[in-house]
Amino acid sequence: MAHGVCELLRIRNLLGELGFKPKHVMQLNCDNKVAINIAHNLVQHERTKHVEVDRHFIKEKLKAKIIKVSFVKSKDQLADILTKAVTSRVFHNSRSKLGIDDIYAPT
Repeated sequence: MAHGVCELLRIRNLLGELGFKPKHVMQLNCDNKVAINIAHNLVQHERTKHVEVDRHFIKEKLKAKIIKVSFVKSKDQLADILTKAVTSRVFHNSRSKLGIDDIYAPT
Protein backbone atom coordinates (compact mmCIF):
# COMPACT_ATOMS: atom_id res chain seq x y z
CA MET A 1 0.00 0.00 0.00
CA ALA A 2 2.86 2.38 0.78
CA HIS A 3 4.21 2.04 -2.76
CA GLY A 4 0.73 2.68 -4.15
CA VAL A 5 0.42 5.83 -2.04
CA CYS A 6 3.83 7.01 -3.29
CA GLU A 7 2.73 6.52 -6.88
CA LEU A 8 -0.53 8.39 -6.24
CA LEU A 9 1.42 11.29 -4.72
CA ARG A 10 3.80 11.32 -7.69
CA ILE A 11 0.88 11.46 -10.13
CA ARG A 12 -0.82 14.14 -8.01
CA ASN A 13 2.34 16.29 -8.08
CA LEU A 14 2.77 15.77 -11.82
CA LEU A 15 -0.83 16.78 -12.51
CA GLY A 16 -0.36 19.82 -10.26
CA GLU A 17 2.70 20.89 -12.27
CA LEU A 18 0.67 20.53 -15.46
CA GLY A 19 -2.05 22.78 -14.06
CA PHE A 20 -4.60 20.16 -13.10
CA LYS A 21 -5.24 20.58 -9.39
CA PRO A 22 -6.99 17.49 -7.94
CA LYS A 23 -10.44 18.36 -6.64
CA HIS A 24 -11.16 15.06 -4.91
CA VAL A 25 -9.46 12.64 -2.59
CA MET A 26 -7.40 10.09 -4.52
CA GLN A 27 -8.68 6.55 -4.09
CA LEU A 28 -6.44 3.55 -3.49
CA ASN A 29 -8.10 0.15 -3.90
CA CYS A 30 -6.71 -2.70 -1.84
CA ASP A 31 -7.70 -6.36 -1.67
CA ASN A 32 -6.28 -6.89 1.83
CA LYS A 33 -8.73 -6.09 4.63
CA VAL A 34 -6.06 -6.48 7.32
CA ALA A 35 -3.81 -3.88 5.64
CA ILE A 36 -6.75 -1.46 5.42
CA ASN A 37 -7.60 -1.99 9.10
CA ILE A 38 -3.97 -1.46 10.15
CA ALA A 39 -3.84 1.78 8.15
CA HIS A 40 -7.00 3.10 9.82
CA ASN A 41 -6.26 1.83 13.33
CA LEU A 42 -4.93 4.31 15.87
CA VAL A 43 -3.50 1.62 18.16
CA GLN A 44 -0.05 0.13 17.54
CA HIS A 45 -0.03 -3.66 17.84
CA GLU A 46 2.81 -6.15 18.30
CA ARG A 47 2.15 -7.58 14.84
CA THR A 48 2.64 -4.24 13.08
CA LYS A 49 6.15 -3.40 14.29
CA HIS A 50 7.75 -4.39 10.98
CA VAL A 51 5.46 -2.06 9.02
CA GLU A 52 5.55 0.88 11.43
CA VAL A 53 7.10 3.43 9.04
CA ASP A 54 4.76 2.51 6.18
CA ARG A 55 1.76 2.52 8.52
CA HIS A 56 2.54 6.03 9.77
CA PHE A 57 3.13 7.29 6.23
CA ILE A 58 -0.22 5.93 5.03
CA LYS A 59 -1.99 7.13 8.20
CA GLU A 60 -0.62 10.64 7.65
CA LYS A 61 -2.00 10.78 4.10
CA LEU A 62 -5.37 9.38 5.23
CA LYS A 63 -5.61 11.99 7.99
CA ALA A 64 -4.73 14.81 5.57
CA LYS A 65 -7.51 13.51 3.27
CA ILE A 66 -5.11 13.15 0.36
CA ILE A 67 -5.98 9.49 -0.15
CA LYS A 68 -8.88 7.19 0.60
CA VAL A 69 -8.42 3.44 0.91
CA SER A 70 -11.25 1.13 -0.04
CA PHE A 71 -11.60 -2.64 -0.29
CA VAL A 72 -11.93 -4.40 -3.62
CA LYS A 73 -12.22 -8.16 -4.06
CA SER A 74 -9.16 -9.89 -5.47
CA LYS A 75 -11.14 -11.12 -8.47
CA ASP A 76 -12.05 -7.52 -9.34
CA GLN A 77 -8.47 -6.19 -9.33
CA LEU A 78 -8.03 -4.80 -12.83
CA ALA A 79 -4.27 -4.38 -12.49
CA ASP A 80 -3.77 -8.14 -12.17
CA ILE A 81 -3.67 -8.51 -15.96
CA LEU A 82 -0.57 -6.30 -15.93
CA THR A 83 1.23 -8.07 -13.08
CA LYS A 84 0.13 -11.73 -13.00
CA ALA A 85 -0.64 -14.69 -15.17
CA VAL A 86 -4.44 -14.85 -15.38
CA THR A 87 -6.91 -16.97 -17.31
CA SER A 88 -8.05 -15.78 -20.71
CA ARG A 89 -11.57 -15.13 -19.35
CA VAL A 90 -10.22 -12.88 -16.58
CA PHE A 91 -7.89 -11.19 -19.07
CA HIS A 92 -10.67 -10.38 -21.55
CA ASN A 93 -13.07 -9.21 -18.82
CA SER A 94 -10.45 -6.94 -17.26
CA ARG A 95 -9.34 -5.65 -20.64
CA SER A 96 -12.89 -4.62 -21.53
CA LYS A 97 -13.36 -2.93 -18.13
CA LEU A 98 -10.17 -0.95 -18.75
CA GLY A 99 -11.43 0.07 -22.19
CA ILE A 100 -8.60 -1.62 -24.06
CA ASP A 101 -9.60 -2.81 -27.52
CA ASP A 102 -8.23 -5.82 -29.35
CA ILE A 103 -6.41 -4.35 -32.36
CA TYR A 104 -6.32 -7.77 -34.00
CA ALA A 105 -10.08 -8.41 -33.78
CA PRO A 106 -11.81 -8.62 -37.16
CA THR A 107 -13.85 -5.53 -37.98
